[in-house]
Amino acid sequence: MPEANRPGHHPPVEQDKPRRRPPVPKGARPRTTTWRFRYDWPVAAASLLAGALPGRSEVEVGETHLRVRYGVWSLRTELTNVADVTITGPYAPTKVGGPPRLSLKDSGVTFGTTTARGVCIGFHRPVRAVDPLGLVRHPAATVTVEDPEAFRKELQAAVRRVS
Repeated sequence: MPEANRPGHHPPVEQDKPRRRPPVPKGARPRTTTWRFRYDWPVAAASLLAGALPGRSEVEVGETHLRVRYGVWSLRTELTNVADVTITGPYAPTKVGGPPRLSLKDSGVTFGTTTARGVCIGFHRPVRAVDPLGLVRHPAATVTVEDPEAFRKELQAAVRRVS
């Protein structure tokens, strides 16, 4: 009787227990894209002083969520809550730069680092962003990402996928 067939023998690798994970099927990986903010001087200087540093500020479009990180401030909502996405701008320097800006007109929030262009994201249900207690909720958020048009298209496509 061969040594490998004797009772009590265990091969170095169990045949039914693979050593590594099986490959992930194509298309099964979570689809997440990250967009950086566009920093233009001197407006960006005020944002940097407020803590909105390039490594700590981004917009993430995930499989099911949208997340904005702007220094210590953040906004997170499900993609099903996104009502509309529009290109806006240019902006007055007093409306962007520094900490997130709250609109007194409609309670929207602006995460701005440039006066050029940005993307306004409207929500079905207002979201939390600037107020840590959640007392102030925002019906819209404006982000000044590097490529507003491409971001708008990506976010609209992500919203369609979950609808």
